[in-house]
Amino acid sequence: MKKIHFMLTAFRDGFQSVYGARVFSKDYLPLVQACAEAGIDHFEAGGGAMFQSPFFYSNENAFDVMDQFRKAAGPTANLQTLARGINVVGLDSQSSDVIKLHAQLFKKHGMTTIRNFDALNDVQNLIYSGQCIRDAGLRHEVTVTMMELPPGCEGAHTPEFYMDVLKKILDADIPYDSVCFKDASGTSRPRKVYETIKAARKLLGNETRIVFHTHETAGTGTVSYISAIEAGADQVDLSMAPVSGGTCQSDIITLWHALRGTEYTLDIDINKIVALEEQFKDVMADYMLPPEATRVEPLIPFFPMPGGALTANTQMLRDNKLLDKYPEVIKAMGESVAKGGFGTSVTPVSQFYFQQAFNNVMFGPWKKIAEGYGKMVLGYFGKTPIPADSEVVKIAGQQLNLSPTTESPLAINDRNPHKGLTAASKMLEEAGLEKTDENLFIAATCQDKGILFLKGQAKIGVRKLSDEKAPPAPRVSDKKADAITVTLANKAYGVKFNGNMVVVNGITYNFQVKEGIDAEAVARTTILPKAKEMPGVSETHVVESPLPGLVLKIQKKPGDKVAVGETVVVIESMKMETPINSPYSGIIQEICIMQGDQIEAGSVLFRVNTLVHGSMNTVARAAEAGSRSVPQSPGKPEGTGVVSKIESPLPGLILRIYKEVGEKIAAGESILVMESMKMETPINSPVSGVIEGLMVKQGDQIESGQVLATVRQ
Repeated sequence: MKKIHFMLTAFRDGFQSVYGARVFSKDYLPLVQACAEAGIDHFEAGGGAMFQSPFFYSNENAFDVMDQFRKAAGPTANLQTLARGINVVGLDSQSSDVIKLHAQLFKKHGMTTIRNFDALNDVQNLIYSGQCIRDAGLRHEVTVTMMELPPGCEGAHTPEFYMDVLKKILDADIPYDSVCFKDASGTSRPRKVYETIKAARKLLGNETRIVFHTHETAGTGTVSYISAIEAGADQVDLSMAPVSGGTCQSDIITLWHALRGTEYTLDIDINKIVALEEQFKDVMADYMLPPEATRVEPLIPFFPMPGGALTANTQMLRDNKLLDKYPEVIKAMGESVAKGGFGTSVTPVSQFYFQQAFNNVMFGPWKKIAEGYGKMVLGYFGKTPIPADSEVVKIAGQQLNLSPTTESPLAINDRNPHKGLTAASKMLEEAGLEKTDENLFIAATCQDKGILFLKGQAKIGVRKLSDEKAPPAPRVSDKKADAITVTLANKAYGVKFNGNMVVVNGITYNFQVKEGIDAEAVARTTILPKAKEMPGVSETHVVESPLPGLVLKIQKKPGDKVAVGETVVVIESMKMETPINSPYSGIIQEICIMQGDQIEAGSVLFRVNTLVHGSMNTVARAAEAGSRSVPQSPGKPEGTGVVSKIESPLPGLILRIYKEVGEKIAAGESILVMESMKMETPINSPVSGVIEGLMVKQGDQIESGQVLATVRQ
């Protein structure tokens, strides 16, 4: 009988597909050791979203997790990670020095093999990344990505297309140890899988290990695995309950059963696997299991969303209270695929498709081009399998102010001063952080959210049932409760306490309470005098967040001048950065948020005092007085300027704030940048004036409609 090898994906793709990779390593590492003791010796141990998620959601260092995984699995286990070609483990493409450091660090932290793919199947993106993997002493599993096109679409994604990609890999002399055919969306027809693997075996001969990867999302995963095995595949990827089936890989037990009575075997002790799965279910019992994670979705061929991205996106929609939009976004995704050049729906391209569909639903069809999607159709990530829709390319160029290109993305990135280890070093220096290789890589690939983690400002985003069912806190009297409603600036917040954790409107935070007021807290609440105290200044304007999210950056401080359209804050929401721009020109009066804050739509981000007459020198003197906390005089008449609220158009995370209270701002100038669905969105001021208020801070998670800032005209 022929032994079929398998890699256990439960601790990477399984977690990513079911929980959006939001898990604590301390919960599952003992099970890794149990699996190793049961005879499993090939694990998917990281990479993909399991590199970023520990920083973003679990408040853990992914490099520490890899070290602990190696310790649990033992010294001889094959620990494999997933890399996205020149993107490595980031959503954006990287420069040469970052790509090289990726391989070196993953080797340093105990990994054995890296599966390396390019979502566009552009072989040029695999050459340098593959060489770096081999040079670091790692095994290189070069990959061809697969999917089925939505019904009615034609072009690429045929067995002939995949063989052409494979031939280009061979012609490029890319060093490799095995070849994988990766169908992240699980949509490839089993017959096509058979024909593809059969042709690959003929081309590669009998000595090359051929691997096939799919998901059970469309309900055909196990059938496709059998097709691949019968065509000559040596290895498949399998998982274990509760992270198997549905959006995940087929279960070990399922394929074991399907192969009974055939000439193939997994060669396992099935009783040990059954026992492991029972233990695994107990370990994960407290984690919130999204209902969409483990069910078959028969319509997935119409919108080929990878299992590893589907629940990550629904989790983000839950974070931002937009889950009701999911059916509309998924319906719109088919058009994003059809007009985007048919890149394979696997990260990061799957995220580009979803982001563009999200924008088409939230803002109107093609009214707002997602940066990643736009750069893809313009050629900045490489060559798409077929040319993207010409009208979409035109719109993307206009909105992003970029021209189409056929230049190598690596060459573009290497001369980009905002990418690479030099730029990462500058980020660390500005944040006062140590410049270790690990920190440099975190800054380069995780950007502002990585810096938030390194500064100790990361938020916990892991969903556990116990967080929602927290036991009552000790009560001093019957009048006290563990659940309260707090109203700030006319915004209600539901608060539940659980030890040193607090759940605010469904989002979990660490908190501490101590006597006295820190200097940082004083600095945060320092404001300028009201507009009526400032000669030549009209009323104060409040700017609110248009969406929920995390405050990533604050680019202004009280007393700073701001112009209309100038960015004050950057929010991240749905993994997209959204700048919040001031709608007024004037002086930032108050910044109402801090970097790292989770905010809701309607949260006040900042306040702006606007001008009606007099010079900016007059306002500057008033700003200087404000910095000395001059008290407001109740006897002076109110200003006559109009205060405009700036609300968030979508939920998300505050990435950067460009303005501060009291700063002058011009119409169209950015106040802040938000991230939503892994896209950055600048929030610009619709009017000229002065920032009266900033209601969010960098790192805040905000909701759609939340007040970000106010501007006084």
